[in-house]
Amino acid sequence: MSHIELRHLRYFIAVAEELHFGRAAVRLHISQPPLSQQIQALEAHVGAALFYRNNRSVRLTQAGQAFLQEARQILLRVDEAAAQAARIHRGEAGNLTLGLTSSAPFMRRVSRTLHHFRLTYPGVNIRIEQLNSKQQIEPLLEGKLDLGIMRNGDLPDELEHHLILSEPLIAVVHKDNPLNALPDGELTFQHLADQPFVFFSKDVGTSLYDDILGQLKAQGITPYITQEVGEPLTIIGLVAAGLGVSILPASYLRIQVDGVRYLRFGKTEGTTQLWLVNHARRPMTAATRAFMDLLLQEH
Repeated sequence: MSHIELRHLRYFIAVAEELHFGRAAVRLHISQPPLSQQIQALEAHVGAALFYRNNRSVRLTQAGQAFLQEARQILLRVDEAAAQAARIHRGEAGNLTLGLTSSAPFMRRVSRTLHHFRLTYPGVNIRIEQLNSKQQIEPLLEGKLDLGIMRNGDLPDELEHHLILSEPLIAVVHKDNPLNALPDGELTFQHLADQPFVFFSKDVGTSLYDDILGQLKAQGITPYITQEVGEPLTIIGLVAAGLGVSILPASYLRIQVDGVRYLRFGKTEGTTQLWLVNHARRPMTAATRAFMDLLLQEH
């Protein structure tokens, strides 16, 4: 025997537990002579007698007792490794790394999916990276993110997107702003054209910057941006302080701040999309596929 195989450990354990070659052979569904030969070969490989045997009894030597403990641990670890591999194959274990744009956790569809996935696949380790949409592209290309939840924008050919939802844009204004007096459905982008505007800094690189300013530009509007910040929560805070107005996706309606009113535009005004993005040419793990299916099926 050139090396010890798992079957040799199983043979040894069966004899050690039965302390009888005949009963061990029946348990293993083999005949007794080959079993005896395999145990002798194992002892020769180990370099120690593992059993005392005579015509009336079989018992473990001290070396055999020590070997039995280790053999059981080895087989246990092999079984555990096989079970873990099967769980990963079924998507019940492993790792899932998600990129989330800042508004994604405020969307019920996303938060419900995360909750459902956590309950359904408790063995999967979820790691969340909060990154704006453009910041997710490089990690997705490099395989550092399995999936990205981001706003619509330009993507390289290696990445593909799936529409999660389309949502309206809303105006964010101070509670004392005269725009609050407009009847529902009459607010347009043009009403904000001459207002001091609080918005993202171009240097932040968020897709919302390009998306919203692009929609304003399409209507001939170049907003008068007086405050440039990095986070949407900061935008809302500065509006609450009376430093201007802004436009954000409707998902931010869930953030209630004293002094701030959210106004809906008329139906003809713009929307923004939330995408699920993955690498088009990289195989998905089962856990990644399971999360994608849950999110895209959620309503």
